[in-house]
Amino acid sequence: MATSLPSTALPRTAARSGALAVVAALALSACGAAPDNASTSADGKSAATATSAEEFGGMDALVKAAKKEGKLNAIALPRDWANYGALIDGFEKKYGIKVEVDNPDGSSQEEISAVTTLKGQDRAPDVLDLGQSFALSGAQQGLFAPYKVASFDDIPVAQKDAQARWYNDYGGYISIGCDAGRVKECPTTFKDLLKPQYKGQVALNGNPTKSGSAFAGVWAAALANGGSFDDLQPGIDFIAELKKNGNYTPVESTPATVEKGETPITIDWDYLNAGYAQEFKSKGLDWKVAVPTDGKFSQYYSQAINKDAPHPAAARLWQEYLYSAEGQNLWLKGYARPALMASMEKAGTLDKAAAAKLPEVSGTAAFPTEAQQAKAKEVLAQGWGKAVSG
Repeated sequence: MATSLPSTALPRTAARSGALAVVAALALSACGAAPDNASTSADGKSAATATSAEEFGGMDALVKAAKKEGKLNAIALPRDWANYGALIDGFEKKYGIKVEVDNPDGSSQEEISAVTTLKGQDRAPDVLDLGQSFALSGAQQGLFAPYKVASFDDIPVAQKDAQARWYNDYGGYISIGCDAGRVKECPTTFKDLLKPQYKGQVALNGNPTKSGSAFAGVWAAALANGGSFDDLQPGIDFIAELKKNGNYTPVESTPATVEKGETPITIDWDYLNAGYAQEFKSKGLDWKVAVPTDGKFSQYYSQAINKDAPHPAAARLWQEYLYSAEGQNLWLKGYARPALMASMEKAGTLDKAAAAKLPEVSGTAAFPTEAQQAKAKEVLAQGWGKAVSG
């Protein structure tokens, strides 16, 4: 069975993949009607202020209120990201509530921007899936509603906010994906990526100043080149060296760019690369995945509820679904390591077949602190443009 992330993990950094321009979408939606946050239980309790299903009157009351709302506004959830397509479909089938995903390929920063820009509008996001640095900053700004899912106590302490304004959902390791049909010898380490035969073939999943997976890729490169959680610069220097010798391509890696041969070598989360391998297999493309031994870096993403969610009951029910055994196992089937993996394994509710398919990782991962993450973001913001210019 593949190694799971340790329960003491203190996770993640910046945004999700691919930043799309969100300004136009926000402008179009700003004229929407103000949301109705008056979802209440039979005894008059408000879903918008409920900090648990029990406080609202129980799961039955929450389900009833959420069904009455009939809709959930999500944002930045690609269907092929960690099996989110199956999670969305499962929630809709189970509860009959329509999930609408705005800006599916958006970044965590765009999620936060949507919360602040669309405040009071019926198209504002109800729920968020964020890089941890954005979960931390969003909580500090007072953007999220405290809410404890039924399984809250089983989430490791280091993977949740004590006030339940955010908690981790799933995570993975940085990996190197490779099209074995186009690349004669697939690289398995960061050192390999410097070889001249990989000219114009090495890509990240987006701009690391906006994309969490790309940021993590730079940090993994730093660890592989003498850096540390306190020193990101060697990772930036490594990408600059790849750029200088012609191996780095600025094309943002996606399944489409891989199929076209534009990004035959991709630095990305293992659950994304592993998912692509399954997807590409049916198309005759042999996609190999390796977690580099010289740059082992792992992180989680986090869930949060918009304090001003237009559909507060549906938002809370969505969290309950994600942190149920059903929801956690669906992430696992998407090759991501769910936050409740250890407790589910102990309880016997973990999908063992799905767990056995996770990319193999040896040893124990370490994780940057909040202060180290903040420092790394500053270093990246100052040095990234220079590293890839020219």
